[in-house]
Amino acid sequence: MLAGGAARRLGGVDKPSLTVGGRTLLDRVLTACSDAVDTVVVGPPRPTRRPVRWTREDPPGGGPLPALEAGLREVRTPRLLLLAADLPFLTRKALHPLLDFPVDDSPDAPRALILTDPEGRDQPLVGAYRTESVRQALAVIAASPGPRGTPPGSLRDRPLRTLLETLSVRRLPGPPCPDCDTRGDLAAARERIREHGRVMDEWIAAVRAELGLAEDEPGMDTAVLLD
Repeated sequence: MLAGGAARRLGGVDKPSLTVGGRTLLDRVLTACSDAVDTVVVGPPRPTRRPVRWTREDPPGGGPLPALEAGLREVRTPRLLLLAADLPFLTRKALHPLLDFPVDDSPDAPRALILTDPEGRDQPLVGAYRTESVRQALAVIAASPGPRGTPPGSLRDRPLRTLLETLSVRRLPGPPCPDCDTRGDLAAARERIREHGRVMDEWIAAVRAELGLAEDEPGMDTAVLLD
């Protein structure tokens, strides 16, 4: 999970620590991917509702590809989910199709499965990837000419779309999954919860996360939980 970045459009605040519905953006995404075998978060360590492994690109602030490379060093599985830490409405249900992405070594098999939004735009930070394929792709990108001022062999300041251009990618229509890049985005996310009458649901979800209970825990008695 990528949880760094300068958040310039938010005035440089620590974006993953901002709250929506009583939970931080980071914790909301961590809840959506709670079924992961292991969770690696690239960024400065912060308090989280469940344990994660932290790492950081060196030097910090080089963009998404150096952050991805740093996270890859901690990955031991043949496939991975790549997620952003600013997706307040990401759900386990939305991620289920990505969990079925097979590890297929045939030459024509896709090396990544990403969701697209309702307008058809790619969401590379909501995707499943072949771990070794991503490592190879990053090596190819680093060896190619980069933006002016990028040192040879560096991934610094290269856009994330270059990863998709290097890999064989399958796309799957997904639900709306807005991020929070601006103060307007953050305000809209908070208002969405109020408009939909979900304040109590959000509070219950936060309590479940605090107690280590799954969202779909069988036999959950809401009245007892509220007590």
